[in-house]
Amino acid sequence: MHRSVSAIIAALLAGPALAAPLCDNFGFAGLLAACNRGEEIEITLASGKPLGEDVVLQSGAYYEMLITSDGSAELALSGPGFFRAIWMDEIVINDIEIRPMAIDSFEFDDAGTAELSFIAIKPGAYELKIPGSVGESQRIKIQIQ
Repeated sequence: MHRSVSAIIAALLAGPALAAPLCDNFGFAGLLAACNRGEEIEITLASGKPLGEDVVLQSGAYYEMLITSDGSAELALSGPGFFRAIWMDEIVINDIEIRPMAIDSFEFDDAGTAELSFIAIKPGAYELKIPGSVGESQRIKIQIQ
């Protein structure tokens, strides 16, 4: 058993790709981010186009959200309720890493991508939307279980 724990610790230090198979074998869950990674979430900001698909997240799992603007319009993505229900690891924009306490929204004046890494924490129903829009395709519903 001691060797198993040592192997997991070594894999965690080496990176999530090596740690995930070991974590699965030993049933680790919760806030061990390398052991409990969710699927990548993609959101696209484009004039007149849908944002993306509704998402179900697991509390305690680590996620990466890619928010991409095609530059067709100056658009924002708002979701203060959701952003307060997660623990933000970092936001990466143009290889600049930002470690925020909280945010309300992202706004894109030009084309580009922001990557938000986080752990889903507070169960509930949330949404991300383009402020001022009324169309269902201009919002994404996010459920944290």
